[in-house]
Amino acid sequence: MISFTCDYNVGAVPEILRRLAETNLIQEPGYGEDSFCLSAKARIRQAVGCPDAEIFFLTGGTQTNATVISAMLKGYEGVISAETGHIGVHEAGAVEFTGHKVLPLPSHQGKILAEELDAYLRRFYADEACSHMVFPGMVYISFPTEYGTIYTQEELTRIREVCLRNSLPLFIDGARLGYGLMSRSSDLDLHELASLCDVFYIGGTKVGALCGEAVVFPAGNAPAHFFTTVKQHGALLAKGRLLGIQFDTLFTDGLYFKISRHVIDMAERLKTIFQKAGIELFIDSPTNQQFVILSPAQMDNLRKEVLFEVWEPLPDGRFVVRFATSWATTEQQLSRLEELLSEC
Repeated sequence: MISFTCDYNVGAVPEILRRLAETNLIQEPGYGEDSFCLSAKARIRQAVGCPDAEIFFLTGGTQTNATVISAMLKGYEGVISAETGHIGVHEAGAVEFTGHKVLPLPSHQGKILAEELDAYLRRFYADEACSHMVFPGMVYISFPTEYGTIYTQEELTRIREVCLRNSLPLFIDGARLGYGLMSRSSDLDLHELASLCDVFYIGGTKVGALCGEAVVFPAGNAPAHFFTTVKQHGALLAKGRLLGIQFDTLFTDGLYFKISRHVIDMAERLKTIFQKAGIELFIDSPTNQQFVILSPAQMDNLRKEVLFEVWEPLPDGRFVVRFATSWATTEQQLSRLEELLSEC
């Protein structure tokens, strides 16, 4: 079977596995105080262009989102997100479990609009009963979004300006950050993205690592005792070296970006294959998640050899289906998919 279900359906890139094996018997302190984590942090500071950045390695994306949001919000505050945002849809209420409400805004192919954010905040503070409500305390966006779309530099700058006017921190979920930055449609680099938010994370789990995310506070602005909060939320590894080695490897010789570029190349070819086969795109995604519309018959035929994720049903009986490329996607797999589509 060929799997396009997600971008974390294989292990880790060979470079990481080799490095883990090479360092296996080296004795190091725990909880991220090892030399590998220190080296990885130095490499990331250089990559983001923020010498004062504070960096923390957490176990996974859901833990990262819940931990960062919980640490930065007061007890009566919630987090603004697109209604399709990962924290409100696919994280089992993890943010709400910490006692903070997700405050939804309309989604425009996964993105929020600066003008709608501004209007929401104006309405909230104009309401004389706002003291009885959950206060907006943070803005959360994903780059790329859950629909594979990305914010332009102008869009992100405008959102940032609204956040600054309202003293709201901006948090960027970068679970697939590499794919957004390496997209052929992106006009942002890592330095620029870091300058336009208060906190973001560099996804490892979905970009070549076995597991782990690197949270970056670009201005050294981490909340007090954030390390303790990470542990409290079950997001801290005793063997922190496992994450340090992986990120140290990913940020050596540009590996993180080489992986991401390959994934984007595979996604662009995947899109071309669908278009040549007359398959309708649901969204023209510029990243590694491709959303297409298939009939039940087409799905049944493909399922004999291909794994994919059904995203949502359409009123006409067809389905939106997601295909995701990963670092392990090969030309041979795409060629076989092309053959199968020609037979549907």
